[in-house]
This record gives sequence, structure tokens and C-alpha cells, in this order.
Amino acid sequence: MAHLCRQVSGSAASCAGWVGIIVATATNDWVRTCDYSVATCVRMDELGSRGLWAECVISPALYHCVALSQVLSLPAYIQTSRALMICSCLLGLPSLLLVLMSMPCVRLQNDNAAIKQRRARVGGVLFLLMALCGGVSTVWFPIGAHREERLMAFGFSLYAGWVGSGLCLLGGAVILFCRGIDPGPPSRGNSFYYYSRQGGTATPLDPPANHAKSERV
Repeated sequence: MAHLCRQVSGSAASCAGWVGIIVATATNDWVRTCDYSVATCVRMDELGSRGLWAECVISPALYHCVALSQVLSLPAYIQTSRALMICSCLLGLPSLLLVLMSMPCVRLQNDNAAIKQRRARVGGVLFLLMALCGGVSTVWFPIGAHREERLMAFGFSLYAGWVGSGLCLLGGAVILFCRGIDPGPPSRGNSFYYYSRQGGTATPLDPPANHAKSERV
């Protein structure tokens, strides 16, 4: 029961982390930048917002975004962050399916405890890879933006990516390192025994093929 609770908790944390990574990938409020000095931007109340897919200008009277469609001319940190976040989003579905199919309540054909444990381990490793991709992307992006422009603050998309990566790391570790109890050999509860006069020992005898047949005299 404890093994099932740990597996369910790890799956829930990883699923919530996957949602956070998707939100971070789809939105563009990663970092807030300023084209002028900090005092000028605060006085004008005009900031720039940059994400993976667009660059926006935010002010009380204007909200304008320009898509970053020139892939070859983009900086390396934006292209790498895009690739890592897309990989992290795509890894979420197979890892979640593997973990769900390793649950004790799910029964598949020719399934046993060893196969379920392998599925859970592979799903946990995939969740850890998701956390690694999301963590590298969300750390590298603000560093690259700070080197290129004047960085003012972090946006909510970056916080969503950090939280999602942390939850995937926690859930993947719980799924990967939780151990279930290996089932022992099947018991012979319905075995029949006969007594041997020569050896004085009881020897198991396999049960009849069909117990429903009536005995005929």
C-alpha cells in the first residue's frame, strides 16, 4: 500500500510539473527587459517582455508583440531553449503512460511485477529527463537575455518553468527510487499429499484437472 501511495504521489507531482512546463513553453513572459536605463523605464512605465516565440512591449497604453520567426537569425540561447522545452513537453505523454501502466490496479496481458517495475523505472527516468531539459532551458534563457540586453526582472513563464521542472524532478525521483515488494513463488494451497510407507514422508500430488466432475463408482 505504501508503494502504491508513493507511486501515485510521484505521478501526480510529475503530471503537475508537466502542465507547468507546457504553460512556460506556450507563454512569452520569460524575462522583462529595458531598452533604456532602469530609472527611465520605471518613470516611463515601459518594459519589454521576451519569450521563446515573441518579443513584446508592455506599457499602460500599449501591448505589442513581434513574433520571433527568423529562426536562423535568433541567438543561440533562444534556439536551444526552444528545442529543450519542446523535448520536455513531448516526453511528458509517454512517461505518464508508462507510469500509469505500471500501477497495480492496471492489468495487461502477460503482465507481472517485474514488467511493471521496469515500466515505472523507465517512466521515472523520462520524468527526470524532462526536469533536466526544463531546468537547463529556464536557467540558460535569462542568462543569455541578460548578456544581450538589460534584464529587469523574471516573468511568470520562467517561474512556471522552474516550478514545473522541480515537480518533475521530485516526482521522477519518487517513482524511480520507490521499491515494491517482490512477490514470492506461488503457493500450492490446493495441493494434495499422500503418505509413503517406504520413506515415511509426504509427497505432494498435483490436483485433478477438473474438480467439477462428479465421482463415478
